[in-house]
Amino acid sequence: MTVKKPILLLLASLAALSAIAADPSGKTKAKAGKDSGVLHLFNGKDLDGWRLSDFAAQGGAEADPDFEGGPALIVNLGEVLSGVTYTNPVPRVDYEITLDAMKLDGSDFFVGLTFPFQKAHATFVCGGWGGGVVGISSIDRGDASENETTKFMGFEKNKWYRIKVRVTAERIQAWIDDEEVANVETKGKDIDMRPGEIESAIPLGLSTFQTRAAYRNVVLRKLK
Repeated sequence: MTVKKPILLLLASLAALSAIAADPSGKTKAKAGKDSGVLHLFNGKDLDGWRLSDFAAQGGAEADPDFEGGPALIVNLGEVLSGVTYTNPVPRVDYEITLDAMKLDGSDFFVGLTFPFQKAHATFVCGGWGGGVVGISSIDRGDASENETTKFMGFEKNKWYRIKVRVTAERIQAWIDDEEVANVETKGKDIDMRPGEIESAIPLGLSTFQTRAAYRNVVLRKLK
């Protein structure tokens, strides 16, 4: 049986009216869910939303869609610093960033996570100063190797580590796997970047020092 065009138009109009009645705002639940406060910063396919940081003689970066069975962002070993900088807007306070990181090759830090704090920025370092220093650069002009967050840890190659940094107006915290490794009350402290090339990672960046690393599940969550 052939359905005439006027009947098809009537059916389409009735469907549209039903949708409006069910959702007077005109927005579907899927669209409303986009502003959930969770941002997946790496799409697993390419470096959309990222650019190479302006480091001299850096090793570059690429997306590997099938690294150990899943997508990963690879930062290659450079002569000194290598890394990528996020190009989209990010909050400056009341958020946390989580990611998995793996050291593939090299002798120094495989995580240099630069992040915003208020009007400034800082960097959470894992495996710096020859491979063992963990800390935040900088606090009261002391870098990760010489302030209250300084710790010494061993890191294995080809092993995933879960990294988390939480930033609020009063406190900066950091975890490696389930261990809290930094908890800084920021009132009265000067929080800012270590001067130098690492400043090219702002506002949000992933950097390495003479090291090749892999990252996956890079997520920013806004805190309520």
